[in-house]
Amino acid sequence: MPKFVIEREIPGAGDLTPEQLQGISQTSCSVLRELGPQIQWVQSYVTGDKIFCIYISPDEETIREHARKGGFPANAIHKIVTVIDPTTAE
Repeated sequence: MPKFVIEREIPGAGDLTPEQLQGISQTSCSVLRELGPQIQWVQSYVTGDKIFCIYISPDEETIREHARKGGFPANAIHKIVTVIDPTTAE
């Protein structure tokens, strides 16, 4: 199943409290349960004004539906073609 990086523009994301992040996570998980097992949230990286999320999903449309139902943006969605890391150099 394809993996995607989702870029979410959320001004002040880096200043969200643990409680706010928990609430966002709970909303996301609730929508994921509704959509079924074909879409999975792997993890997210919170920066100053953006959150970058890694998802496993059959397609971009399922990710967009998750964003619509959850009430959060999906400003850019990129399919991951391959993954490299320091061991790639060996």
